[in-house]
Amino acid sequence: MSEATTASPAETLALGRHLAALLGAGDVVLLAGRLGAGKTLFAAGIGEGLGVEEQLTSPSFILARAHEGLLPVIHADVYRLGTSAEFEDLDLPEQAREGVLLIEWGDVVAHGVPEDHLLVEIEITADESRRFRFVPSGKWEGKDLGGLTQ
Repeated sequence: MSEATTASPAETLALGRHLAALLGAGDVVLLAGRLGAGKTLFAAGIGEGLGVEEQLTSPSFILARAHEGLLPVIHADVYRLGTSAEFEDLDLPEQAREGVLLIEWGDVVAHGVPEDHLLVEIEITADESRRFRFVPSGKWEGKDLGGLTQ
């Protein structure tokens, strides 16, 4: 597990861009944290790093949005789903097979994604900074996440 702290929205975007450099086709990133923690902003940084021209915004009301970049990006928000069956019906891992899958509130559906994924836990600290914990699973355990720590 690696950790990083950001003190501003610009730093959160930059951290997302740094993570994007480690991503390849088929990668799944689960974003976890309370409302307002910075999940969407971090995802926007990943999108920038992957060459997505439009800024990623919260897909809360449409559940998932596809973006074109250096790799296709599927950005999902599963906050509004009621059951794991609803998540399975979306078949997001298969849709993102050739690209990157980013799932906000991803800790809730971790059981329904491939073993090879990265969980990013985001916490708001007492001074309003953001603490990021990178929890690797499967092949992510062998990746060097040291470049993400600040």
